[in-house]
Amino acid sequence: MSELNEKQWEKIKDLVPEGIRRTDGKGRPWRDKREVMEGVLWILRTGAPWKDLPDRYPPYQTCHRRFQGWVKSGVFTLIIETLATDLYERGGVDLSECYIDGTFCMAKKGALLVGKTKKGKGTKIMAITDAAGIILSISVHSASPHEVTLVEKTLEERFIIPHPERLIGDKAYDSDPLDERLKEQGTDLIAPHRDNRKKKKTQDGRKLKRYKRRWKVERFFAWLFNYRRTVVRYEYHEENFKAFVLLACSMILLKSFFHL
Repeated sequence: MSELNEKQWEKIKDLVPEGIRRTDGKGRPWRDKREVMEGVLWILRTGAPWKDLPDRYPPYQTCHRRFQGWVKSGVFTLIIETLATDLYERGGVDLSECYIDGTFCMAKKGALLVGKTKKGKGTKIMAITDAAGIILSISVHSASPHEVTLVEKTLEERFIIPHPERLIGDKAYDSDPLDERLKEQGTDLIAPHRDNRKKKKTQDGRKLKRYKRRWKVERFFAWLFNYRRTVVRYEYHEENFKAFVLLACSMILLKSFFHL
């Protein structure tokens, strides 16, 4: 079973570097980069430990080592940014109505960027999608900070340059200071008022009708968690965990929005 069909591989193959060959010609030849990527995708999809990688793929040590190299060189960021920009330039991204939300991932082992919550120790994934549910930004944080404090960081890590025209979230994002700061960037924040709000209400009821379509970002998280390596965090370094999340986002784009 292949994790990538031919059209999907054609779309990303030039973004995945070949192994660097020694100038003296010595050493073992590098394994084919598609075979290695297929192995990494099997780990992503199943959530299995590296040592359980089936024999049909290169040795797990090889796949893990190349994965680490790709993380350090920014390959997974390059892939998702290239795919998202391609969609945007072809008119496939709708910034008139974007949605933001966060989700909790349990951390089973000691790790960096992990915080304690009522649910336990873990990491928070923040996501922004466009009007159709296309992923526009992903950021990974300790689970402890409130989501309203992570909005601007998540916007900074978006995959395309333009800002959302409207950003829609739940009551957790009701913040007048945040609203004002986003307006300076050309983004209108839309969120229902908190029940305990003391200041004057600022949201227009007509705008809040858009809130009913916030299920699109929740659907994205359902798609994301089909890739089991993103459900529970086993990686000590946050950049490795985020790389798996970015790779899952790339696969969602390829399968759901490129129709490859």
